[in-house]
Amino acid sequence: MSRKAIAVVLTVLIAVSAVPTAAMATASNAQKQEASAYTGTHVQFDVKQNAVVDYQVGGTTMLDSVKVQAGSSGDTGGLFGGSLSLSSVTSIEGSALSLDATANAEATISASGSAKMKAHDNSHGILVVKSGENKQVVVANVSSGASASAESDQQVSVTTESGTKGTFIVVGEGSVTVNENGNVSAKLQANSKLVFRAYPDSKSDQAEQNEKLIASGKVAGEVYVEKQDGKMVTDTVAYTQKTSVKAEQSAESTVKMTVERSASKGKIVITSVSEAAVGSTSNMNVTVDGEAAAKVSSYSKLKGAIGSDSSAYMVKQASSASAKAQVYVAINHFSTKTVKMSGNGSGDNADSGNTSDGSDGSSGSSGGSVPGFGIGAALVAALGAALLAYRRQ
Repeated sequence: MSRKAIAVVLTVLIAVSAVPTAAMATASNAQKQEASAYTGTHVQFDVKQNAVVDYQVGGTTMLDSVKVQAGSSGDTGGLFGGSLSLSSVTSIEGSALSLDATANAEATISASGSAKMKAHDNSHGILVVKSGENKQVVVANVSSGASASAESDQQVSVTTESGTKGTFIVVGEGSVTVNENGNVSAKLQANSKLVFRAYPDSKSDQAEQNEKLIASGKVAGEVYVEKQDGKMVTDTVAYTQKTSVKAEQSAESTVKMTVERSASKGKIVITSVSEAAVGSTSNMNVTVDGEAAAKVSSYSKLKGAIGSDSSAYMVKQASSASAKAQVYVAINHFSTKTVKMSGNGSGDNADSGNTSDGSDGSSGSSGGSVPGFGIGAALVAALGAALLAYRRQ
């Protein structure tokens, strides 16, 4: 091959190589533009500079915007000193927000300072605002046409124009109310949380009981196990401080939870499971650290297991025609506890490899090539062939 021919080959190679580079740059810019948005199976929202906006659950906009701001800054400074009533707080500047991380069933939004928000892509579209080490003020504007009503200083109910229900609950120290503009304002002391739950499929008496348990601080967390896009996905929500909840479908028809708390006092874990996850929701077996938990039939007996000699559980079917159920597990005392739930006929099958975020434990590779990689390899091969031909002359 002549020097002229090699020069032509190199020119073509350089020109062609610019194509995947430009395409990758365009894709990178598109990713940056979309980095503020989250779209899951149940939940959808966007993150602006200082607010979570258009928070949708089940396709219904529940909240137009949510802002959080440290209580010691700006015009909210007097709120914790008692000089400003909570109902008069109708707007705040809001801390700068960023969508930090997304998993299969959750998204984390960080605020400048110690506050964080976590959106959970489950059937209730749970949004948790955590104050962290600082006091925080939260202002949530409900959707257009929606109404809000204060049930207590710990709880506010929301009803959208279409009739969909939602509830704000303070967990820890703080208060929430309906402000003068008909929206929701809350103040949170350090290490407290504001929880929002939506009910796209109507709100039941059982949901009311769950809210009472959460508001009273008796619930350590919730676990949701469901199929999304054909894959079993788990989502965990921690309510009490210094609590970690992890879950996985550890074997066929078996869900395993690991619940860790630094405090020894017992708590309840609420789980939402389907027959696809546990085999049977009408005939359940529940163990805590390998010991069978006692089955109970009332909320009072469930709460009575806290601090007792043995843990207990209660099963509530979603409906007679539904294959879903909520399983309440009252763990009597805490450190690190392993809870296993399985339906009738399940055994100690081999670990399926599913992780707590619902993945199958693989690296996520589809087996295809990375965009542009195949072309790059071809270019290198062609260049090598050209140089080899030149040397053989």
